[in-house]
Amino acid sequence: MSDSVLVTGGGGFIGTWVLRELLSRGLRPVVFDVQKNDERWQSILGGDTAKVAFVAGSLLDRGLLQRTADKHHVSHIIHLAALLTPNCQQDPFAGCEVNVLGSVALFELARACAGQIKGISYASSYAVYGPEADDRSLGLTAADNRPPSFYGAFKMAVDSIAEQYWRHFSIASVGIRPHVAYGPERTVGLTAGPSQACRAAALGEPYSINYTGRVGYDYVEDVARAFVQSALETPRGSVVVDLPSQLATTEEFVNVIDRVVPGAGLRLKIDGPAIPSNIPPKPHYISELFPDWKTTTLEEGVRRTVDFYRNR
Repeated sequence: MSDSVLVTGGGGFIGTWVLRELLSRGLRPVVFDVQKNDERWQSILGGDTAKVAFVAGSLLDRGLLQRTADKHHVSHIIHLAALLTPNCQQDPFAGCEVNVLGSVALFELARACAGQIKGISYASSYAVYGPEADDRSLGLTAADNRPPSFYGAFKMAVDSIAEQYWRHFSIASVGIRPHVAYGPERTVGLTAGPSQACRAAALGEPYSINYTGRVGYDYVEDVARAFVQSALETPRGSVVVDLPSQLATTEEFVNVIDRVVPGAGLRLKIDGPAIPSNIPPKPHYISELFPDWKTTTLEEGVRRTVDFYRNR
């Protein structure tokens, strides 16, 4: 029997590509989420959607988590479910419940299923890094580089909690920190703009990206592969790795789209505030964990995204 992998947040953008990566390896995905995303699954998984088991529920329902692990003989966990930055800023209590307590519930599941669950990967975030802060009113200097949001603080807390589960219970895990994930079917969130601009370019439509700034970009298939490989090959310890994002300004991203689809740049606009670059002061890249790691270039990622919409 192939390994069964529990994927929390499997209805999301990255989650759906994780399902595709798991299925391509002959593994059995079990999605635990508040709801399905049948449209996105059909778009990316096609007929393989029928191979995905789905359980609707809250991460705070520990009994349901345990029953799911028992029923499906879960052997690995990929934990992606979370409330994103705007929700955490508007309701920090709910953000803490889902992002922190929900993560603790997954580690407790691994603890209860010791010997059955062989590896865990979970979504950390570049949001744990702030811009190079020098805010004396908060007692910060440029060396502190602290998260500027509740979302980032919650992610940092989970990284520390993962370390405690290794220290006290020998539960090994790998936290993955993508920066801005882009690619086919990225439709929501502030940084969905470049992905939607690729779609617009493929269809010959206008589009306006609603932010500026220089940030790192990670192609979604690389992100999915990072979560899957880390769950299947979890080393001893509590490891957190950064993905080697390709840095680009919003204008540079549009220039790449224009090279892939000549003339598309004339239909694309940029209008919005600058977003923080979230600079890691001491990056620990995934290539230190997997020396043969290959990264998709920005131009190739844009080309694949454009081709996805053209072919569909």
